[in-house]
Amino acid sequence: MAKVNISLDADLVVEVMVLAGIGSPQDAIEVVVRDYIARGHRSEARTELKDQALREVDARPQEPQG
Repeated sequence: MAKVNISLDADLVVEVMVLAGIGSPQDAIEVVVRDYIARGHRSEARTELKDQALREVDARPQEPQG
């Protein structure tokens, strides 16, 4: 996998390290980024299931109104 080097505020990184309980700045930031991505995938999956259920309801023939 390709690597990217970025600069971050030291206070921000230290706070992430403390909150995550990880001693390595690289590992702490990587954990946060991976968690953010995983949450996005879970949200997409929930939204997709809801959208699919709504499409199924809309696809059913509706009774005449009026």
